[in-house]
Amino acid sequence: MTLREHFEWVAENDAVARRRQGAFHGQLLDAHRAAVGDDASVLEIGCGSGALLAGLRPRRGLGVDFSEAMIRRARQERAGTPGLEFRVGSAEEFVTDETFDHIVLNHLIGYLGDIQSVLSRLPKISHPRTRLHVTTVNTIWTPLLRLGVSLGWVMPQPQSNWLSEEDLVNLLELSGWEVVKRETLQLYPFRTPLLDGFLNRFLVRLPLVRHFGATLWLTARPRRGVVQPGKEPSCSVVVPVRNESGNIRAALERIPSMGSGTELIFVEGHSRDDTWEVVQREVAAYRGPHRICAIRQPGKGKWDAVRAGFAVATGDVLVIQDGDLTAPPEDLPKFFAVLRDGGAEFVNGSRLVYPMEKHAMRFLNLLGNKFFALSLSYVLGQGVKDSLCGTKMLLRSDYERLLRRIKELGDFDPFGDFNLLFGASLLNLKIRDLPVRYRDRSYGETNISRFSHGWLLLRMTWFGLWTLKFPRRKV
Repeated sequence: MTLREHFEWVAENDAVARRRQGAFHGQLLDAHRAAVGDDASVLEIGCGSGALLAGLRPRRGLGVDFSEAMIRRARQERAGTPGLEFRVGSAEEFVTDETFDHIVLNHLIGYLGDIQSVLSRLPKISHPRTRLHVTTVNTIWTPLLRLGVSLGWVMPQPQSNWLSEEDLVNLLELSGWEVVKRETLQLYPFRTPLLDGFLNRFLVRLPLVRHFGATLWLTARPRRGVVQPGKEPSCSVVVPVRNESGNIRAALERIPSMGSGTELIFVEGHSRDDTWEVVQREVAAYRGPHRICAIRQPGKGKWDAVRAGFAVATGDVLVIQDGDLTAPPEDLPKFFAVLRDGGAEFVNGSRLVYPMEKHAMRFLNLLGNKFFALSLSYVLGQGVKDSLCGTKMLLRSDYERLLRRIKELGDFDPFGDFNLLFGASLLNLKIRDLPVRYRDRSYGETNISRFSHGWLLLRMTWFGLWTLKFPRRKV
């Protein structure tokens, strides 16, 4: 029996096994919903009966499968569902003029005759922010699957590819993709009150145990720049300033030009000194190359200042430059080049690589930064060496998507660092650290309290652990 004939037979004979595997498929749907979010366009290759695609409730959903019986069944069972279309076609030959926000290969890759060829075709139907989600069986579960077949819980399986996590990473990178996240799911592919929640929400995400989930899951992005050739993006630099009157002129003089034009936005935060008056005076006297804007933040906290600045920004690229200038603004073009050329989608400054000046960071602050960096790296699933560095850069279009996505997190972060990193993680943006040198302050005193703010950061880390690493099931 050929592979096509096998799935034609499965389309007519999988009712009993499908019911018994309801928990398994429901868990996969939960995971895909969390990754895809709302109002997205989704392509699923190897869609089968279309249950997963329909469950994602996409704005535009296209399901493709080489089995005519499967597509016939999908059309019958999903008739009248808005936004869905199903086509007969093989993964190796499928073509379309569309691009999609998400491409799903759910337990398909094990059956492909030429995996690299299929993966290499997919960037052509992707845009720079497309995310490819690949799932496959963890090979350590093969004996249990054979047992499931003998018990009638799993359909008989044709011969399939033997793929480890590293094999998948290698094939994706050979095919023009960069892996953003990788994990395993489903330590317990059944629904049992309390038990499946504990095993699948918590235990499978812990170090060491994470290798034993039934399903390997990788999310990847197209490895290419976001800028059209010959078209440079513009850049808006938001500079929150509170009690920083002595740094305003230096900021104007030192922030370099980037891209097709640079905009500086000073956001004054209810200073006790004459910062606002100095900002107004220096902006009025400025005759340099940048476009300058100055506003007063409406509320309190750095996140409020950053949001206010980003709300009036007009640049294609947004970056935060702390008003104390301890992270040198001369490094900003490095951030800009990495983002422009596609090396990252969220560029995070790291002060913990180069030697610091003597008074730049107190010892307890250094320990706290290292602790929060390790904790956040685990929560985000991507390495972040210095989560609290104020210099962070991303595209304005990504920031707008990020704002919509973090609404579900509520108002938990007055600083903004965790808001931005958590939002980037929810969008599966590629985060990269860029080392910066950390200097002593030349004016004023820090606005950070080691102990009260440290306790708040600890609470936010715990919040992120429960919300991102151990998410509740979406309904």
